[in-house]
Amino acid sequence: MKKIVFSILLALCFTGCEIDKFPYDAIASEELFGDEGGLESATLGNYAMLKGNANGGGFMPQFHRLAEYPGDNVALSGTTTDALFFSYNYNNLATSSRSNEFWTAGYKAIVGCNRIIEMGTEGESAEMDHLIGENYYLRAMTYFHLVNIYGRPYLQGTSNLGVPLKLSSDIDDAPDRNTVGEVYDQVVSDLLKAEELMSLSKTNSYATKEAAQALLSRVYLYMGENQASADYADLVIQSGRFSLLSTAQLPVYSTLNPDNNSETIFCFKYLEESDYNNGWYSVGSLYATIQGAGWGEMYASRSYLDLLGQHPEDSRLGFIEPQYLTDDNGDRIPVVFWINEDYQYVFRETEEAQDGTVTFTDNAQTYEVLSEEIDGRTQYYYMDGSGTRKDIYRDYQMSVRNGYPKYYILKCSLQEDVPHLWSPVVSRLAEMYLNKAEAYAKMGNAPEALASINVIRERAGIPTYPNEASLPEGQSVLDVVLDERRMELAYEGHRKFDVFRNDRTMDRRYPGTHLSGNNPYYEVPPNDDRVIEYIPESQIAAQPSLIQND
Repeated sequence: MKKIVFSILLALCFTGCEIDKFPYDAIASEELFGDEGGLESATLGNYAMLKGNANGGGFMPQFHRLAEYPGDNVALSGTTTDALFFSYNYNNLATSSRSNEFWTAGYKAIVGCNRIIEMGTEGESAEMDHLIGENYYLRAMTYFHLVNIYGRPYLQGTSNLGVPLKLSSDIDDAPDRNTVGEVYDQVVSDLLKAEELMSLSKTNSYATKEAAQALLSRVYLYMGENQASADYADLVIQSGRFSLLSTAQLPVYSTLNPDNNSETIFCFKYLEESDYNNGWYSVGSLYATIQGAGWGEMYASRSYLDLLGQHPEDSRLGFIEPQYLTDDNGDRIPVVFWINEDYQYVFRETEEAQDGTVTFTDNAQTYEVLSEEIDGRTQYYYMDGSGTRKDIYRDYQMSVRNGYPKYYILKCSLQEDVPHLWSPVVSRLAEMYLNKAEAYAKMGNAPEALASINVIRERAGIPTYPNEASLPEGQSVLDVVLDERRMELAYEGHRKFDVFRNDRTMDRRYPGTHLSGNNPYYEVPPNDDRVIEYIPESQIAAQPSLIQND
């Protein structure tokens, strides 16, 4: 670990920023960090290390894969030897190159933050204090992501092993794993310090007081400190610095230049000229093929589409782009489809008679497509030969890969109309309302919880919940809050944690290659060993005292 993670005291972590012109091994650290300009350049290096690179590697891109692919919002259409497949199907690898890169980049950035914290002088100026505060924030955010990937959810026990707390820049200081509770305590301490030190107004591409408050709201929520979570969410909401995009703007959230996005609290800003390399290996490249760029092999899951589809007017459906086929005349081809007992899509073309009757043929038998209105939504079905009702979907023929229809995900693409340019978002205003909603739901304050999720539902253009009696049958306030979090925060690295930290089971009974092979995970209980990743084997090889996850 000394050689792999903390080597040469951050020499590599300054790649891609102004500090490149000062080769680290050729200049004394006192000269490098001797003034505010040097500290600022070094801090940019920490941002750069966490942001990642133009080939889709680095801390934030790998965090997205490790956090999002094990969720229930995605469906992979094939198998691959890439390590991402084994996070997706819960057959995690201790040798995963993606996990190792995430760990290594995270600790390089942490040591960089430690160096700034050690060298900076608090109280010298507002600028210096803010700079130091940024590094406290970045260290806290990095530890928070690391402990959630490699440590069990906080509420499953604070004595479970988390990750090593490396709090110095000394390369000979190689700590063993701390507990989850100890790591969370450090995260809170760092964020409170960051909140205290940061007072300047900066763009949302840099850490600010509000960014620290927003992350504190999430951290406290994960800890079960619900009032503190709601209070910090309110601080951000009431700061007046941020505003929700309109209903019409929401589907193009990710296309905006981050500096012009009023809803983003903090993100790692990507630039086309320095952070984009044709788009083929960026995060969005797996989700869609755009202007000839991208693999387009992982799609929106059926269960996620069904949840959003309860209200076809939901503006968040704009983040999903079905790839429809057309006939020789350029017209879409009407079909019905369903999911069979093997979790495979079955499509059948339909015909419409002059009287409006719609039929399809399956196994040489013709069936009429029937419908009924349920809670304001049209549900299609047919009666099979035995008189049993079979629910189906009615849509148009789609392009498929290995039998899986291509529901492209656009949330990680198209920034400034560049196919797969994307700036990873850490916090945005919508999450603050959802944090409040969950916190109040758990405190038994249904009116406050519903008021907060109604802000999000109204913005999405769908009906709100005036009271508990209006909730869908069989659902609690917490149920609808978690559903709203799923719909709003999909593909932003939240869903896996939202399920397991609430002691719920991940339901993956929908089409996708996660169900391929022997003993697939149809459901993942919150106490399963593979809820967390293995510690990278190469890190244990370098530091044998690190204890591996079961």
